[in-house]
Amino acid sequence: MPFAAATADQRFVLDHVVRLDEIAAADRFAAASPDVIEAVLDGVAQFAAGEWAPLLRTGDTIGATWTPDGVKMPAGFPEAYRAYVEGGWGTIGVDEQWGGQGLPFVVQAAVLETLGTANMAFALCPTLTVGAIEALAHHGSPEQQATYLPKLATGEWTGTMNLTEPQAGSDVGALRTTATPRGDGTFAIEGTKIFISFGDHDLAENIVHLVLARTPDAPAGTRGISLFLVPKVRLDGTPNDVRVVSIEHKMGLHASPTCVLSFGDNDECLGELIGPEFGGMRAMFTMMNNARLNVGLQGVQSAEAATQAAVAYARDRVQGARDGKAAAIIEHADVRRMLLRMRAQTMAARALVYYACGQVDRATLGDARAKERLEIMTPLAKAHATDIGNEVASLGIQIHGGMGYVEETGAAQFFRDARITPIYEGTNGIQAADLVGRKLALSNGGAFADVIADLRAEAQAPALMRLIDACEAVGRRLQGANADDRHAASYPFLTMLSVAACGWLMERQTRVEGADQVKKVAAAFYLDQIVPEALGLEAAANADASVLYALPAEAF
Repeated sequence: MPFAAATADQRFVLDHVVRLDEIAAADRFAAASPDVIEAVLDGVAQFAAGEWAPLLRTGDTIGATWTPDGVKMPAGFPEAYRAYVEGGWGTIGVDEQWGGQGLPFVVQAAVLETLGTANMAFALCPTLTVGAIEALAHHGSPEQQATYLPKLATGEWTGTMNLTEPQAGSDVGALRTTATPRGDGTFAIEGTKIFISFGDHDLAENIVHLVLARTPDAPAGTRGISLFLVPKVRLDGTPNDVRVVSIEHKMGLHASPTCVLSFGDNDECLGELIGPEFGGMRAMFTMMNNARLNVGLQGVQSAEAATQAAVAYARDRVQGARDGKAAAIIEHADVRRMLLRMRAQTMAARALVYYACGQVDRATLGDARAKERLEIMTPLAKAHATDIGNEVASLGIQIHGGMGYVEETGAAQFFRDARITPIYEGTNGIQAADLVGRKLALSNGGAFADVIADLRAEAQAPALMRLIDACEAVGRRLQGANADDRHAASYPFLTMLSVAACGWLMERQTRVEGADQVKKVAAAFYLDQIVPEALGLEAAANADASVLYALPAEAF
């Protein structure tokens, strides 16, 4: 499959959507000079094309393999991961005191986008490590930080997050994994976790598991959960009592081992408490909020990869005639419609996710409004960008026609890989519920009002202005609605607000001197066709919720 990093659009979005120069003006991010950013984007583009993209099909067709001695990755992956570590690509967004380069989080996101577009399943490994670094940087003890962060920063060690259990699913409060004090400051961990991405592999010498568990006599529900650091290999070099029971046979992401992990089969699994006892959810949400933006970024990766493959195929596939001559299918109106939709949606998703990541950096610098803006934008970035990734990957199959439905062309892989993204790190329905149940109420509705004001201050396209008005009206209604009405309206409202934010950012870019023709045409398509579609969701967002509960469960 063809691969080229979207470096030009990444840089354009960093400059004109994120406004990176404002972030780099702070001493904290002074290293993010234009020449450094250009070198990072160009360097990771070359690295991804040379080292990770060639392994895309191998990862899909062969995949990770379970053995009694642990998970083995396909040939070429350990060497490519070693090149990633040696190139310092994991250190981009890590604080300099831990051996990182101290660049903004949004620059790290751009690096992960390029790696994931080249090989999304492989990029899950460093993506999870980023989350582990965030959790330890915010909640770990000085000793834990000094011991683990330098190795995690380089990628010599990798990180995981362990929430889900067989009986619990999204109900984290129902977990049963236990942590019993051993009297020496450590805890004996015992339990089973499922769906642990890169929970085991042969890429790195150690894996740092962050594990949610209950101490003895802990309160029920989420209030009684604590977070523990459980290494695969103890610091003295001996193996910890962590066993990979199996890996899942999945629809996609075959090169990302999704593990069932068993802790403490022999009562010798040692862990350390991270933060205070019963502070597990607070610490884990630091990791999860980071992960939700990075999952939104996976939507961008899927969309970009599928678009590149579809454009290449449409240029080469000759079918029918135009002006009496054989023509490639890219000359057909419906194919152009699909390609332009793919390009516009990909650009919109990138703008939305990068904008949200930029708010992380602004919040880090102490901007209180950015912190609240980020609260609103996180469910939009996670849910809408992954919806876009699935839509665009599906359109890519359509453009390939029947050849897209067979595996040999590779078009189907992008859809199979993307399909998990609306599910993990909190389903998109959970994101929508979070938006209407918690985020709309922030600062008594002030955070939502600020976002609407931001959109309205720049919007010019009539359809976009109408959509912003509709979002404001629905949002205000939901602030005073009962729980059933809020949740019934949540998904159409999330989509409306996401499209309004994307339209705002797409339109902003067209006003920049130097915006190229692709950018202008894609933005015009977005404002003319996709924004009006979102306006059509207003009826669903205002519909009577009672119809959802009109049937008893057994009638379905």
